Amino acid sequence: MSHGRARLVCTTFGALLFREGAHTLARHTLRRDADGETAARGRARHLREALESLGPFYIKVGQILSTRPDLVSPAVIEELEKLHDQVSAAPFADFEPVLAGDLGPRWAAGFRDIDTGRPLGTASLAQVYAATLADGTPVALKIQRPGIRSLVAADVALLAKAARFAGRRSPRFNAVIDIQAMLGVVFDAMRPELDFVLEARNMHQARETITDFKRLAVPAVLAATPRVLVQSLAPGCSIADARPADFSLEEREGIGRDLLAFMYRSYFLTRTFHADPHPGNILVEPGEPAHLIDWGMVGRIDRPLSTSVLLVLLGLAQNDGAAVAKAWIEMGHATPWAEVTAFVEDMAALVPQVATATLEELNFGVTLTAVLEHSTRRGIKTSPMISVLGKSFANLEGSIRNLCPELSLIDVFEDEFRHIAFRLATEALSEKQAARTVLDLLLGSATAPQQARSILRDLSNRELTVQVNQLPMSQALEKLPLARHKILRDALTVLIVLAWIRRHHHRLA
Repeated sequence: MSHGRARLVCTTFGALLFREGAHTLARHTLRRDADGETAARGRARHLREALESLGPFYIKVGQILSTRPDLVSPAVIEELEKLHDQVSAAPFADFEPVLAGDLGPRWAAGFRDIDTGRPLGTASLAQVYAATLADGTPVALKIQRPGIRSLVAADVALLAKAARFAGRRSPRFNAVIDIQAMLGVVFDAMRPELDFVLEARNMHQARETITDFKRLAVPAVLAATPRVLVQSLAPGCSIADARPADFSLEEREGIGRDLLAFMYRSYFLTRTFHADPHPGNILVEPGEPAHLIDWGMVGRIDRPLSTSVLLVLLGLAQNDGAAVAKAWIEMGHATPWAEVTAFVEDMAALVPQVATATLEELNFGVTLTAVLEHSTRRGIKTSPMISVLGKSFANLEGSIRNLCPELSLIDVFEDEFRHIAFRLATEALSEKQAARTVLDLLLGSATAPQQARSILRDLSNRELTVQVNQLPMSQALEKLPLARHKILRDALTVLIVLAWIRRHHHRLA
């Protein structure tokens, strides 16, 4: 990092610390706190302005902090929720060297027109212009700001160094909240924002999975380089600016349901999700599908974490606080000083408030972070990816609430859960997964009988699955005594039930 950048960051945060120290001194000296709430809001505003002034990575960190009531105060959360990545438009001339560098010196020949006077969007990472290709196709032209990639990389390095220092000084705090890991998750999620080839890949993948939803669309990528992205022009306005009266009730509910269902499948099936679905990234117009744009910030989660989050939502849908607590702990781990019983009691009090609420009555993303607040207070460490998931949930809710506030997230989840459960069952029945499940059990027990190894071979060549599919459920379960080892028998029970579901799913639908 350049000394100038490090000096700017230190000066900015030093001014915040000085202001906080002056406030604390004045409060103790004058012994007055009548305007404490006003002062807290003022300090929170100064923090937001400081993060905005430092640029994109600090803005992303601030947005993540707005979902962490376990780390910052309610006043700070309220202010950080206002964080935006809109900056004053830079002259188009600043971006011409980027176009020439990525598209070649004759880049202008590819465009009939570019509206350089009024960008569609201005952010600290890039600017977006409405343009027309030489063949007359209207497009959105996204151009990265010169030098921004090295600036973000330098900021990441500086914050990582500060996080390591803080972790060494506060090991107990670090055992519950791994700041360095959280920063790493944020940077990994926003990496495609620094390389538009990666963003284009995200868009291609999203277009493949969104075809199941008639009221949703993703712009088509027409050309992509690391710093230039040309995509089809999405119609409409931000969902926050849309007038619900312009849409029929069926259309409003259809868009809201499809948005929720698509994101649920992203969290639990593809395990790759839009991490920044705020209102500005969802464009709507009567008679058109809603377009999800800006695929630069994408979250990716592994299967165990995805399954645990699914169990958390299922526990909420079933009004089961103990199940929510158990699934949440499995996403991380309980420290030696954790108060697990108290956390279960916390969930028993919180979950009934969520189970039957609509978007008018509930902010589900905030509910997710409320669970996080309780778990941190009780000494339970949670995966740092939960911060990105919480941000995605909260942004999605805010986007849908304006268009269809009466929609129930729990109702949509319960409807979608049937599809998700069947897809997960099919995934679990794959040849590789079945063999791996039994192999793990065999390797985990030195006393497993030899005949279990025979069953492993049967599973790997699908003979057992074929036999199970040809039998009624009761007869299939009678085969289980072949596996005398209890754990292995339990695993085979699960596999047989899943096979039966796959065979009879048309009757269950």
